[in-house]
Amino acid sequence: MASDPAAARPAAARPATADPQPQVSGDPRDQSIGDLLKQLSNDTGTLVKQEMALARAELTQQGKRAGLGAGLVGAGGLFGLGAFGALTACLIALLATAIDHTWLAALIVALVYGAIAGVLALQGKNKIQDATPPAPQTVETVKEDVQWAKTRK
Repeated sequence: MASDPAAARPAAARPATADPQPQVSGDPRDQSIGDLLKQLSNDTGTLVKQEMALARAELTQQGKRAGLGAGLVGAGGLFGLGAFGALTACLIALLATAIDHTWLAALIVALVYGAIAGVLALQGKNKIQDATPPAPQTVETVKEDVQWAKTRK
């Protein structure tokens, strides 16, 4: 085990800036209980702040991906409705002249629009599901921190 307690901690648990109070080096058994509690308090506070910052960054990134997915779902819905109104009349008229049955032409156009809207909605749903898991890097570093804390006993 390293002589410096900070060196034994996972990278995410190490303070990013220099501690304003000098670290006591050497064997923890040679330190007073007060010094050890003070060091524990400082290290715990730094660790919690760093984990919160990491979680915030990961959730922001996932929120952006979820927003993109929601936009794709909305685009699918907009395409399904807007195109239905604008192009339906044109396509039904075109098909009706070829097959001589207006109702069949309308059914064919409706099925094509439904397929397009379904594909776009599924793509958006997949993007939202990709962004759903909770901050994986934060979960992993918290697990490492728990393991580190267990080894310190």
